[in-house]
Amino acid sequence: MTLWRKSEDMVGGFLDNGTEVTGELQFTNTLRIDGAFHGSILSKDRLIVGEGAVVHADIKVGDIEIRGQVYGNVAVERQAEILSTGVLRGDVHSAVLIIQAGATFEGHSHKVGAVLQETPESQTDPERSGKGAESLIQ
Repeated sequence: MTLWRKSEDMVGGFLDNGTEVTGELQFTNTLRIDGAFHGSILSKDRLIVGEGAVVHADIKVGDIEIRGQVYGNVAVERQAEILSTGVLRGDVHSAVLIIQAGATFEGHSHKVGAVLQETPESQTDPERSGKGAESLIQ
């Protein structure tokens, strides 16, 4: 049986197990890393960190799927997912964060794209004036 996938799900680049790369990495489409990488990663598209991968990098991508180890801060435009075999040690900024049971996440998570809205209580209470952590998110 043939499985049909969307074109954005197809891997366009691959760093295989045993590969070690240092530097600044930019890519389009989907990139899968199964080796070791040190540096920075930048793309508007999807990054897959395979189970055998060890990535020491600050990462800015459209989407990320972490099955291996990532050490560094991650900024994601759309969705970040840490699977059960995944490890993320660093902060993550993402519109959507999915952490499967068994995954390891050590850091802070920040939701991007959240709109802070004042409620009637926050308009009358100066302690809840829509500033910082005291504001209500709806």
